[in-house]
Amino acid sequence: MPKAVVQEGEDPDPTPYLFVSLEQKRIDQSKPYDGKKACWVPDDKEGFLQGEIKATKGDLVTVVLPGGETKDFKKDLVGQVNPPKYEKAEDMSNLTYLNDASVLYNLKQRYYHKLIYTYSGLFCVAINPYKRFPVYTFRCAKLYRGKRRSEVPPHIFAISDGAYVNMLTNHENQSMLITGESGAGKTENTKKVIAYFATVGASQKKDPNAEKKGSLEDQVVQTNPVLEAFGNAKTVRNDNSSRFGKFIRIHFGPSGKLAGADIETYLLEKARVISQQALERSYHIFYQMMSGSVPGLKGICMLSNDIMDYHIVAQGKTVIPGVDDGEEMRLTDQAFDILGFTQEEKNDVYKITASVMHMGGMKFKQRGREEQAEADGMEEGERVAKLLGVDCQDLYKNLLKPRIKVGNEFVTQGRNITQVTNSVGALCKGVFDRLFKWLVKKCNETLDTKQKRQHFIGVLDIAGFEIFDFNGFEQLCINFTNEKLQQFFNHHMFVLEQEEYQREGIEWTFIDFGMDLQNCIDLIEKPMGILSILEEESMFPKATDATFVEKLNNNHLGKSAPYLKPKPPKPGCQAAHFAIGHYAGNVGYNISGWLEKNKDPLNDTVVDQFKKGQNKLLIEIFADHPGQSGDAAAAKGGRGKKGGGFATVSSAYKEQLNNLMTTLRSTQPHFVRCIIPNELKQPGLIDSHLVMHQLTCNGVLEGIRICRKGFPNRMVYPDFKLRYMILAPAIMYAEKDPKEAARKCLESVELDPESYRIGHTKVFFRAGVLGQMEELRDDRLSKIMSWMQAYIRGYLSRKEFKKIQEQRLALQVVQRNLRKYLQLRTWPWWKLWQKVKPLLNVSRVEDELAKLEEKAAKAQEAFEKEEKLRKELEVLNAKLLEEKTALLSNLEGGGRELQDTQERAAKLQAQKNDLESQLRDTQDRLTQEEDARNQLFQNKKKLEQEVAGLKKDVEDLELAVQKSEQDKATKDHQIRNLNDEIAHQDELINKLNKEKKMQGETTQKTAEELQAAEDKVNHLNKVKQKLEQTLDELEDSLEREKKLRGDVEKQRRKVEGDLKLTQEAVADLERNKKELEQTIQRKDKEISSLTAKLEDEQSLVSKSQKQIKELQARIEELEEEVESERQARAKAEKQRADLARELEELGERLEEAGGATSAQIELNKKREAELSKLRRDLEEANIQHESTLANLRKKHNDAVAEMGEQLDQLNKLKAK
Repeated sequence: MPKAVVQEGEDPDPTPYLFVSLEQKRIDQSKPYDGKKACWVPDDKEGFLQGEIKATKGDLVTVVLPGGETKDFKKDLVGQVNPPKYEKAEDMSNLTYLNDASVLYNLKQRYYHKLIYTYSGLFCVAINPYKRFPVYTFRCAKLYRGKRRSEVPPHIFAISDGAYVNMLTNHENQSMLITGESGAGKTENTKKVIAYFATVGASQKKDPNAEKKGSLEDQVVQTNPVLEAFGNAKTVRNDNSSRFGKFIRIHFGPSGKLAGADIETYLLEKARVISQQALERSYHIFYQMMSGSVPGLKGICMLSNDIMDYHIVAQGKTVIPGVDDGEEMRLTDQAFDILGFTQEEKNDVYKITASVMHMGGMKFKQRGREEQAEADGMEEGERVAKLLGVDCQDLYKNLLKPRIKVGNEFVTQGRNITQVTNSVGALCKGVFDRLFKWLVKKCNETLDTKQKRQHFIGVLDIAGFEIFDFNGFEQLCINFTNEKLQQFFNHHMFVLEQEEYQREGIEWTFIDFGMDLQNCIDLIEKPMGILSILEEESMFPKATDATFVEKLNNNHLGKSAPYLKPKPPKPGCQAAHFAIGHYAGNVGYNISGWLEKNKDPLNDTVVDQFKKGQNKLLIEIFADHPGQSGDAAAAKGGRGKKGGGFATVSSAYKEQLNNLMTTLRSTQPHFVRCIIPNELKQPGLIDSHLVMHQLTCNGVLEGIRICRKGFPNRMVYPDFKLRYMILAPAIMYAEKDPKEAARKCLESVELDPESYRIGHTKVFFRAGVLGQMEELRDDRLSKIMSWMQAYIRGYLSRKEFKKIQEQRLALQVVQRNLRKYLQLRTWPWWKLWQKVKPLLNVSRVEDELAKLEEKAAKAQEAFEKEEKLRKELEVLNAKLLEEKTALLSNLEGGGRELQDTQERAAKLQAQKNDLESQLRDTQDRLTQEEDARNQLFQNKKKLEQEVAGLKKDVEDLELAVQKSEQDKATKDHQIRNLNDEIAHQDELINKLNKEKKMQGETTQKTAEELQAAEDKVNHLNKVKQKLEQTLDELEDSLEREKKLRGDVEKQRRKVEGDLKLTQEAVADLERNKKELEQTIQRKDKEISSLTAKLEDEQSLVSKSQKQIKELQARIEELEEEVESERQARAKAEKQRADLARELEELGERLEEAGGATSAQIELNKKREAELSKLRRDLEEANIQHESTLANLRKKHNDAVAEMGEQLDQLNKLKAK
């Protein structure tokens, strides 16, 4: 991908990578198209193929494929093709036919022509070009600065500038959600967005005193090298894959200038620190440090020159083709300087990173036949201890024999080689994870400038939906995040749609598609959901994957719709334990290792040693870890401290996600979906199935599905009138109002009223309806063109016929004259005339006379002119002589007057010159004024037209005001009705308040009962604590506990047998009761049919019925007593199970504990006495239960006997 926005040198022209050329548009528009036959059909290789419909029979469509092959498809699988007008459309939501095939085809065509950005409604879809295009230069950035989205082609800069402008104009926080699979270009697009904001929000003021530390905009950009070094790695798909999610908030001041930034990260992939696949590698920083480009760094970190010496980071690839780790290390180190890290902080960061590499090389072996492990060489351990500032011997001791807490005491636990290796791996992951979080925290401190902040733009770079062959805990978290983001998008999208529908005043029933995903979200996050059960299981030491799955199935299988049985696995893949129906598809999850990942355990003894070491940064990154505070702290309540510090990964992530969603809901969002075109990293190649899978997972197709529910296509009325005027020309020309013209046009073509809506300024169409309009227009154009062609052909034919007629007449004249000539040329007199004619002089004399007469006429005319001119000159000459005589007399008498006259003449000449210059200036101004007058005249015409339009708008507004007044009257009536309803509701509220008060009293009573129960629980907890204290580190009691467990088990089986008998007896009672009820009903019918003479017997029967009802009530009371006894028994059974589990845990602790002392024997005796007391209590409870059951049986038998007697009496009465 190209570098960030640059401002030096001559940037190349980006237009070939942004616009479709005019030549290409002409080629696209000239493609043959038949809207009724062209169709899309599915294809295994290409995704979809364009075919031609040959025939339709029922639900089957016969299609001719491009190769000439004919196939039958179901009608549901056949999609319509868009007209050539929509070829390479910039916004796919404007397509006439919104189907999967059209979306894929449009994206492919644009990608093949180097157009990597495309809009899809609110989405901007970006396909990775795998090639450097000059579309991120400073020249390109200027092209998008301050432009509307519709004025420029699709680009990430257009989305960024739209967010920036919305923030300034609407005074509202913005967010940009950039999602996609690994390798799709999320991080690169995020970097371009940040660079764009840094450019447009730059303060243009540099600190003259700052040498190394850069400006704020530089610091914002330079967070990328640091985060990429510690959070990015090479994967199979992507050489620079972000292994964490991030949300970057860029804060701006009131004037729109940068005022700071902060970063929040999500779910760093810690497992990559200790294990990598064959074609992948660990985080970039490990290999950058090994490059040796920073002088002295290897010496400080005690690193060798061979990366293979560190197996923990050399399990896969160690080199990325085309990437210089040395250069990247220099950039990372320079970024540390720009971000204001001190040299000591940088050294500590490098040391801790190197310690992880050394820690991975620590070796252990088993000690003989013992379960205890021991060190196998201490060279790497010494390097780790030196880098982290701790004692090497203590480090190995704490790894091999950590202290664990039993009750309120700490005991030493021996560990085997597997446990130690796992503990070291957990420390590597924990140290690197905490270092990464500290780097983010430090960057946030640097970017917090304390300047005034008004609004921010948040950029979310997070993995898209993932469906792999093996999906684990990380996939559940990522997919859960995308489920909530998709719900957020669905809700936001239709909120915007609804707002436009309301502005346009069209009929619409609001549908919240965000609720479509609520069941899946509830399944994951609600109480007793998947995450809640995972939390609960993580609290129990004996919980396993099997118990976790069992609890999930018991709570959700068959009860929650999105919770499904997994499909059988593919060959060579692990089976999934359960599946979830997400919006992007069903995903099977394997829960192996979820409990450990969720608990994320660390060796508290080693952590405690780290916190007491000499490395300041190490102490700081573990400051919030509870560790082990020692015996004194434990005596003061270390148990409570550790419990408070126990935070699981899922709970922390859920809290982060809730905070993120709260932030996003307070912003105006913008959506960017990044797509990976193929798995080969090859430019210009599209894998159709891969792209369709991503479009599904990214929610693009889901957004289109929602669009199709509403009215995705819309046109303003003037455009509609201009384009579809030919469908009803008479109506459209006659109607001056474009809205009414559109309405009448749609009515005239007989469109279904449900397929369109008439708004205030636009007409809205459902998906596909605009295509029908285009087909109608094409048909009309075809008819018009046929008529025009016929008229032109007729005109040309008539013109040609007239020409032929004229040629015929001319030919006849020529032929006639030619025939006469042929006859005349042989006539003898004609020959004689031809010879004599030249000899005749008559014609010459006549010609000469004519010439002489013409000359005489000309001479006469000249003479008359000369005579007239001579007379005029004589008159003029006389006049001039008189003037001469007068002038001579004046000259003789006035010399002074001549001088004065000459001076006046000079002055007049000067004035004349001035006046001439002023005249020229005036003429120039006049010309300008005339031009201005003409311009004003044109403006006047335009204004008159606008005034006419405004007058029309005013008339429309007056009509709207009248309509509003009518609506107001209607609303006033509705308000009065609502006020009446409110009064009625107030009465109901008062009634409910009284009931609420009664419920409050009941609640208070319940709370008192609950408090009593809590007191009882506290008492039991005290008893439990006492038992824990007395059971501490006892060894001999294990055998007695096993024996006691056997006795209790026998008693349990006995009680269960009794309970089973009781349940069977109760079932018999219920069966007898049903039979008696049936018998009573039958007898009632028989008694009602008796005649009036049996009234006395009926009175007796009514008395018997009354007694039977009393007996039934008594039976119900007995059943309630049996149920309460059953609950009491279940409660006792649960207490027994709890005690058994506690005894089992105590037994395991006893196995880990050392030898016993005489004081422990005394405590054992006390405990045995308490256990015997508990046993006696249990026996008494059993005796009490047996006596209760006996009483119940006796009462039951008595009730049955009484009912039998009553039945006998009824039978006797019936016999009478």
